[in-house]
Order: sequence, then C-alpha cells, then structure tokens
Amino acid sequence: MINDWAELLSNQRAAGANLLKTNTPVGKAFFGLNESLNESKALDLKTRELIALAVAVTTRCEGCIASHAAAAQRAGATKQEVAEALGTAIALNAGAAFVYSARAMEAFGQFDT
Repeated sequence: MINDWAELLSNQRAAGANLLKTNTPVGKAFFGLNESLNESKALDLKTRELIALAVAVTTRCEGCIASHAAAAQRAGATKQEVAEALGTAIALNAGAAFVYSARAMEAFGQFDT
C-alpha cells in the first residue's frame, strides 16, 4: 500500500481546519468556489468528481486525490470509470512532457556556443 488514503484525508482535513482558523477569508472563498460547482447543470456530480480526480493526478495533489477518490466513490463511480478517467490523466501528462521536452530542446539549442 502506497498510502492510507482515508488517514491522509482525515489528516488533511484537520490541517485544513487549522489553516481556516488562521486565514478564514481565504477558506471561505475556497469552499465557496467548490460549493458553486454544485449548481452545475450540464455535468452530474459523478462526472465532475471523475474530472477532479484526473486533474488531481496531473497536479500531483495527494490531498486532492484522497478527497476526490472518496467523493467519486460516494457519487457512484465504478472502478472502470475511475480507471478510464485516470487513463486520460496519464495521456495528458505524456502530452505535457512531450510539449515541454520540445521547449527544453529549443532552450538547449539557444545556448549552443
């Protein structure tokens, strides 16, 4: 097992609560932003959570992975749906590596002496 994701989520929530006590306006804004997504008309909750989980992978946010994995399960996502959403994240990361590799080659070429 890589992580105990339920424990990680619990610890992240506790740490987040401490942050909220110190910077309440930012916490309110963050949670307000997330709550505004519940007004979505075009995407259902399960689809939004699958997208969020894939984005969490691409941004390498373990707290986000834990939170959205739990939320996707609560929203009724299947293991296959999660695997396919994560496949999209993998493909996107490969694409980003390709694009930034081209930039790195260009940078390297500009320093040619």
